[in-house]
Amino acid sequence: MMASEINHIAIIGAGAWGSALALVARRAGRKVTIWAYEKETVEAINTSHENPDFLPGIKFDPEITASSDIQAVTAKADAVFLVTPAQKLRFCLEMIAPSWPAHAPGVICAKGIEEGSGKLMSEVFAEILPDTKLAVLSGPTFASEVAADLPTAVTLACGDDGLGERLAAAIGSRHFRPYLSSDVTAAEIGGAIKNVLAIAAGIVLGRGLGENARAALITRGLAEMIRLGTAKGAAPVALTGLAGFGDLCLTCTSEQSRNMSLGRRLGEGIPLNDILVTRKSVAEGVYSSASVLALSTHLGIEMPICSAVNAVLHQGADIDDAISSLLARPFTNETGT
Repeated sequence: MMASEINHIAIIGAGAWGSALALVARRAGRKVTIWAYEKETVEAINTSHENPDFLPGIKFDPEITASSDIQAVTAKADAVFLVTPAQKLRFCLEMIAPSWPAHAPGVICAKGIEEGSGKLMSEVFAEILPDTKLAVLSGPTFASEVAADLPTAVTLACGDDGLGERLAAAIGSRHFRPYLSSDVTAAEIGGAIKNVLAIAAGIVLGRGLGENARAALITRGLAEMIRLGTAKGAAPVALTGLAGFGDLCLTCTSEQSRNMSLGRRLGEGIPLNDILVTRKSVAEGVYSSASVLALSTHLGIEMPICSAVNAVLHQGADIDDAISSLLARPFTNETGT
């Protein structure tokens, strides 16, 4: 298949990131069809060419169309970009599987680890569509900036170099630059762990602990990310790239990050449920934190920051007690830890 043959891209998920990727693909000259769960979102995209609930203020190319029929959206696609919340990926794949076009690769754009199973998104995908090729798109991306066509660089990880090149050619443009990687696991670990660490960074700000503390948390959080990634077979150097450190840096330093802003409000003393009920978009770190802890425990990997975040979110731990516990840890050697 030549690059020109990836002409029709299906986007599964019409949240902010799915909508931004639809704009990216259309700017690159592709035919784009979006599947949206919400019928009002479908109507808005098709009639007023916008998505006011998830990406307000951005006009869509009229050639971008939407549908609530997920099988119709994917049936004739040359590539299927999966941009659902991580915990909904299995459900969507099971709906799509009967009509998945045999030649079309899947591109996982969801960042997280499945609750209960502890599986990466690629492992969920392989379980349902074992004979279908896949890639992972990840990196430091705020949807609003991508939608506004501001310069952005991402990791496109794919075990098939030729497929990776074709996908990069299909979506790449002057302002949206995919960097190829063969390390799918690293891209997934980076995308999942950074969300949990961003909540921790927000808590640091909400509690007024200062920028020194946030810088230390980002650095030690990267060590946790590399530790888990290595245990899952990722190359450590791959986690210092866009899908690892790049994404971690972005989400821990801006309140545009859903996870960081949620953490800040937690740090200010607002209960988690009160924060969640005011939001339409998903803060993936809330749902991945328990999965991260379960996976790290299974693999025998120590991840104290991620564990503290999970304790605060899901185990009723007091924030100040969790911080004190981290600060009371023994002094140790930074190299290799």
